[in-house]
Parts: sequence; C-alpha cells; structure tokens
Amino acid sequence: MQTWFEVKVKYVKVDQDGRERKVGESYLVDAVSFTDAEARIIQQMQQIIRGEFQIDNIKKSNIVEIYPAESGEFWYKARIAIVTIDEKAGKEKKVNNYFLVAADDFKEALQRLEEGLSYILVPYHTTSMTLSNIVDVFPYFADDQKQQVPPHLKPVAPQKESIDDLLASEEFEESEEDDEANFDDDPPIADGEIDDDNNA
Repeated sequence: MQTWFEVKVKYVKVDQDGRERKVGESYLVDAVSFTDAEARIIQQMQQIIRGEFQIDNIKKSNIVEIYPAESGEFWYKARIAIVTIDEKAGKEKKVNNYFLVAADDFKEALQRLEEGLSYILVPYHTTSMTLSNIVDVFPYFADDQKQQVPPHLKPVAPQKESIDDLLASEEFEESEEDDEANFDDDPPIADGEIDDDNNA
C-alpha cells in the first residue's frame, strides 16, 4: 500500500508580467518515510524551480489512492464513506476513505471517481468533494528504484526477443559460416588404424 506525504514548498515565483512574489505550494509525494519524502521532493523541485526553495512542512496524508489523468488541470479531494457490517454490534458501520482525482471541473472529477471505484463491491457514498490545494503528485515508479550498476560489474546485455530474431541476426550467420569452414568430414584416426587414403 502506498504512503502519501503532503509537502509544502515555499519559493519566489516569477509571474508572466515579470513580477516576483513569494508562494507556498503543496505537493503529494509517494514515499516510505519523512526523510524519503524530503529527498524526493528536493529532487523534483530542482527540476521545476530555478533558484532557492524551502521545504516548509511535511505531513502524512490521508489519501489512500489517486486517479490521475493527462487532461486534468486540477486535483479534487473526495471523501468516500464505505458501508460495512460490524459483526459484534450487528450494525452498519461507515469507514471514510479519501481519494484524489485529476479533472478539469467538478462534474468530470465525480465521473472519474465513480469509474475508479467501480471495483468496490460493497455500498459506498460520496460524502464530499472539494478542490484541493495540491499542485502536483509524484508517485513512485519502477524507474525510480533502479540502482546503478557497480563499476566492477558489467550490465547484462539484452537478450534476443525470439529465436527468429536470433536466426536472422548477422552474428548467427557468421558463426554458421565459421562452423562450415572448420568442419571436417573425415573422422579422426584411432591408434593402430591405417589411413587408406594416404597410403593409396
């Protein structure tokens, strides 16, 4: 399960008209700890912001899942009440979960949320949806976790996709020609045997 951290960053932003103003923006970072969240947000901000910036605050977020979209300009935070049965008390129990949805407007956010929650089999209710102050979201990807190969080791060369690719490669053709050139039809002569061709 992903752990999301909300990180607030302060820096001097230059507007389109050239004016400078101090801003504080919130970002959502997928990380394993507070230290990891700080390291990841610094790495991301160095690519986005020119100049100095300050990490103002880091806190664990109550977001359990995000629904990103390429066309979504804003992030909407939704609260979902999932209805479960309390077996001990024999009554219905509502558990609140929070989701972040990327969309251009409220209607689109609600639609994408319903599509994302289509896998839930138990009853649920969307109790609230508000425009979030989150500017961007940085999830963990597999590429982020790739480690560099130590200098004393060589990376493994990529393998051929199929046997057909191997047969069609130049390396296979060259090795096949070399094998034919070095192939000897005559079997080796064992000790005590006479080579009739040489004595003829």
